[in-house]
Amino acid sequence: MIQNQLLDSGEDRLIAKYFRPLVRHPGALGLTDDAAVLSPPAGCDLVLKIDGIIGGVHVFQDDPADLIARKALRVNLSDLAAKGAKPAGFLLSLALPNDINADWLAAFARGLGSDADNYACPLLGGDTDRTPGLLTAYIAAFGTVPQGTMVRRSGARPGDHILVTGSIGDAALGLRLRGEPKMAARWKLDDRMRDYLTQRYLLPQPRNALAEALRVCAHAAMDISDGLAGDLAKLIRVSNVHAEIDVGRVPLSDPVKTALAAEPPVIDDILTGGDDYEVVCTVPPDKVNAFRTTAVAAGVPVTDIGRVAEGAGTRFNWDGRELTFERPSFSHF
Repeated sequence: MIQNQLLDSGEDRLIAKYFRPLVRHPGALGLTDDAAVLSPPAGCDLVLKIDGIIGGVHVFQDDPADLIARKALRVNLSDLAAKGAKPAGFLLSLALPNDINADWLAAFARGLGSDADNYACPLLGGDTDRTPGLLTAYIAAFGTVPQGTMVRRSGARPGDHILVTGSIGDAALGLRLRGEPKMAARWKLDDRMRDYLTQRYLLPQPRNALAEALRVCAHAAMDISDGLAGDLAKLIRVSNVHAEIDVGRVPLSDPVKTALAAEPPVIDDILTGGDDYEVVCTVPPDKVNAFRTTAVAAGVPVTDIGRVAEGAGTRFNWDGRELTFERPSFSHF
């Protein structure tokens, strides 16, 4: 009787019910072991990434559970994409508050499994705990690239074009709307625009469809998680070069353009607010067309916003003046 109780702990039952059905990779060992096995393809490097979602910090406590799970995985997939890596699998570390119930867990597992399948990034294992504090979901994601070909931040070269995917500022404004719903009227947004921005905050769109093109074409790349201004500055700094950005060419969605027209100072939030999970990259002139062609085929918008030059620092030019930012990047500290 004691042996059966030990083999049937609450954590074992939770894993068996909600997460074992998600297993697709044989290296996960059916989530019956305390480790997993992952063998990279011959001639490949493993790319490793860990990022987390904390309730009250990265998501609101009442955000839908399935979207929290998908966001937790997608913020990691976004980093793999920027490195030119193909997803290989992930580990999940989940700390659950006392008020989490079976319906929440079922929705979380459903969202996680859906994206794991859609992005071919299988669950390999992890850890599940109870916490008296806030919800915490950390994911360690693994990807593969041919040996020595991972796209780094530090490769930007003078003459490179600076390109960004998608649109910038949607999630930052969506987060403000989530906390301050009255901003929609102030920014003259209709319901459709408001909902679009809120959804962009809730559910990033990682650009894994461009991972191979980034690996082949880009000298440097990183995903934009802490704001275009701050993340590009990091890339430029470690590359020991200078960047000139034409803010008028930074791609903005119609809802963001509407908010900017109503309140021009919101440009700071757009460029520094974070949560875009787009990719900024530097591409040599002779590979720009090839990169664009791949992006068009993948249905991912790509915009040329500036150039890399000799020197140091990053300059954002808007209507003939240089923009300066009180807080150029989101930071937890």
